[in-house]
Amino acid sequence: MRRKDHLPSNNRLEISSSRRSALLRFQRATDISFHDITLLDIALTHSSSVNEKSPYIQDNERLEFLGDSVLNLCISHILYESLPDNDEGELAHMKNVLVSETSLASIAISLGIGEFLILGKGEEMSGGRRKPAILADATEALLGAYYLDSGIQSTKEIVSRIFSSKIDELRKTPSKDFKSIIQEYAQKRGLEIPSYRVARIEGPDHARHFFVSCVIDGETFGPMEGMSKKEAEQRVAQHIFEVLHKRDAETARLLDIVTKGSTEIDEKI
Repeated sequence: MRRKDHLPSNNRLEISSSRRSALLRFQRATDISFHDITLLDIALTHSSSVNEKSPYIQDNERLEFLGDSVLNLCISHILYESLPDNDEGELAHMKNVLVSETSLASIAISLGIGEFLILGKGEEMSGGRRKPAILADATEALLGAYYLDSGIQSTKEIVSRIFSSKIDELRKTPSKDFKSIIQEYAQKRGLEIPSYRVARIEGPDHARHFFVSCVIDGETFGPMEGMSKKEAEQRVAQHIFEVLHKRDAETARLLDIVTKGSTEIDEKI
């Protein structure tokens, strides 16, 4: 579906023939085709170039904002459909890895986005075409632009294609050790080591169920159930991870850093 009501202004300068040629080359190389090539041009225009070139130049920050939400929706949908046996915590972790700056920058490199960016002189001289933050933002802007141009279903198909190898790598990665993640998180926050306690045991000897709670920073979580003490500890640690991750942005950011360091997934993908 082609959309024409998305442009914030009709005053954007016409795309030069050389720029149009470059954008067509990008589309052929990536197999990502736009009906409205102006959207692609905006998606690849960094804010550092705006004041240097013209007041009519539009940068990619608004598209980046949109693309962030579009990407999260597409990735969540793809993981939900393709991984029916994974729980919410595992899916959330996978999504966080896939939409991280490291992951998005590597996607940008694989698409060759850096070559086609419009940068200001200062950013150009400081190596902006290789900066992970700029590349990651441009990837989000590209997806935001494609969503406006072609709709959510087509965007989801593009996301599925360009993230396929990363998703496959995540599928091969063993389940996370939530106890280790929570312990490292506590250490980084200067908290005491989390204390696990068996609250109760139910069932006959051959089929016992363990219920374990955990105290971290004076707050008790659980109890959570498992067929062994170890399994119950992992489940309450996962519960802590999920609760804390939703608590505030700074806590979520630190947990993501700890998680990536614990699993070393970001180096693999």
